[in-house]
Amino acid sequence: MDTEVIKIRQNCGTLSPEEEEGLKRAGEIIRRGGLVAFPTETVYGLGGDALNPESARKIYAAKGRPSDNPLIVHICQLEDIEKIVTKLPAAAVRAADAFWPGPLTMILPKAEMVPPETTGGLNTVAVRFPSHPAARKLIACAGGYIAAPSANISGKPSPTSAKYVLEDMAGRIEMIVDGGQVEIGLESTVLDMTVEPPRILRPGYVTREMLDRVLKETDIDITLIKPDSGITPKAPGMKYRHYAPMGRLVIVEGTSGQVTEYINRQTALDKEAGEKTGILGTEELLEQYHADVVKCIGSREDEESIARNLFSVLRDFDDEQVTSIYSESFSSQGLGQAIMNRLLKAAGHRVVRL
Repeated sequence: MDTEVIKIRQNCGTLSPEEEEGLKRAGEIIRRGGLVAFPTETVYGLGGDALNPESARKIYAAKGRPSDNPLIVHICQLEDIEKIVTKLPAAAVRAADAFWPGPLTMILPKAEMVPPETTGGLNTVAVRFPSHPAARKLIACAGGYIAAPSANISGKPSPTSAKYVLEDMAGRIEMIVDGGQVEIGLESTVLDMTVEPPRILRPGYVTREMLDRVLKETDIDITLIKPDSGITPKAPGMKYRHYAPMGRLVIVEGTSGQVTEYINRQTALDKEAGEKTGILGTEELLEQYHADVVKCIGSREDEESIARNLFSVLRDFDDEQVTSIYSESFSSQGLGQAIMNRLLKAAGHRVVRL
């Protein structure tokens, strides 16, 4: 099939009549059972009708995604959640008041109207209320419930611009809504509200510290589920390898001097062995690195810049056919926890500790 691309202005607060008309056409595609990729504040999503089992199957097929990996249901107004869940705990209401619309996904007991194909066969549903105005308009035009994982081939870095969506999804889906570069660059925080205290299953922009201020206490799932564990994941991204560039990625932990010395030594050895080498570094250390391709991910003084650039930098290494990549490590607190979560998955948990 041909994939149509329509454009909306980046970070537009108010949609123009032409943009609204384009989103209405996109919504009609979803109503008919088709797929549309669209921008959110986190990453681009691959949207289908959340209440149509066939749409869920199409999403899994387009991504090459295992069908036991649940999809997130996106809503555009808070009252719509009552139709797709059987229980809304007081803690979930507090979290919604504090962080919705925004980059937080909550797992709740699902209602009958949500098909098991959307939830990976689970009796829970992951729900998010995005803040991006175009995403919310599209959800409304599509009937109020869009199931949308990230709009990439399963296992590859999530797309933060329409360019990468087109690379992965051209010919697989009906339409791409091009809204430019996304704001955050990492997927939403996933919070399991079916347990007490609520448990973070995937760290994101909404940090544990932020959640604790609202909910008093949260737990965090620090167990990495192995692909052969036999455990069905409750949230996207818990079970399978994600975000991986084509090249081998290694994370290096230590003091700045140790890290730069080790990385430069290893890239020299890899280059001698015929590898095309790459380094993912921060602004503070960038001039000290030597490799075929050296990419700046952002500044340690601005973790949001690191989060925003991570997936696009990993994609850049693929564009330049880099086969051996080394990365600095980051904090395990705050937003750094989400950054490290994605990096560890991208590296297949290859870490050198100095």
